[in-house]
Amino acid sequence: MASFGRQFPPQKEEFLLQREDFPPQRQQPGIEHLMNPIPQAISHEYRPANKLHGKVALVTGGDSGIGRAVCYCFALEGATVSFTYVKGQEDKDAIDTLHLIEQAKTVDARAPIAIPADLGYEETCRRVVDEVVNTYGRIDILVNNAAQQYKARTMEEIDEERLERVFRTNFFSYFFVTRHALKHMRQGSSIICTTSITAYKGSPKLIDYAATKGAIVAFVRSMAVRLARTGIRVNGVAPGPIWTPLIPASFSEEECANFGKDTPMGRPGQPHEVAPAYVFLACPADSSYITGQVLHPNGGEIVNA
Repeated sequence: MASFGRQFPPQKEEFLLQREDFPPQRQQPGIEHLMNPIPQAISHEYRPANKLHGKVALVTGGDSGIGRAVCYCFALEGATVSFTYVKGQEDKDAIDTLHLIEQAKTVDARAPIAIPADLGYEETCRRVVDEVVNTYGRIDILVNNAAQQYKARTMEEIDEERLERVFRTNFFSYFFVTRHALKHMRQGSSIICTTSITAYKGSPKLIDYAATKGAIVAFVRSMAVRLARTGIRVNGVAPGPIWTPLIPASFSEEECANFGKDTPMGRPGQPHEVAPAYVFLACPADSSYITGQVLHPNGGEIVNA
């Protein structure tokens, strides 16, 4: 069984005042267990309160980064958790996340499942939803979180094939998984979509990625209005710079070493600092009157949109 000892954060005071210097590193694709340091999915300070007892959750891209931290917190809160990952590239990360969920889950939650899937195509999205429903009977919480990004110095580097691939993963998957999951969701259910600070600030080096994240914000707002009277809420989370496998997969060694230093807090966030936003939005007791909104865990950047 995997050991997660390296993921525990330092004491709160130290973590707020100090920033660990990340060694230069580069990966393609990004693999969590090869990162140095490993992103922190666990926080000793998190106190579960049975907020998601009896709920069934599907988290796309749940094998690592923010997705892993969300799966972990959902399990602590009593949910039965399923997640998707990319077969071949993310097998070990998916196994590690399964073990993490199994250790965290409550007694009455059912065993978690990890589903290999390329979510860029509707048929695969339908198959994933069907597998979750066939296993657990329904979906109460859907977290659309799968993503990929690549840097580009010029627009000429973003050819048609790459543009389509990024939109398929980052936006088409959200649309198609949501469309099929809605058939199995009921009043009180929650849909949460991961967007990004780049949707609001833009990014000269991540034009196609930022465009998908802007589309996700519009999707959240549109679906929230459409579903408001059904009792299904739709919200988003727009993280700032978070230490996840997307970073060494996208940026140069020097950029990784300096990642997040330009935030007001002077450091990047860790996945465990983002995951509670998803718990809040998933829990009707906490957020029953919130829909069409986006939370901004971003280290202090002011977002006016």
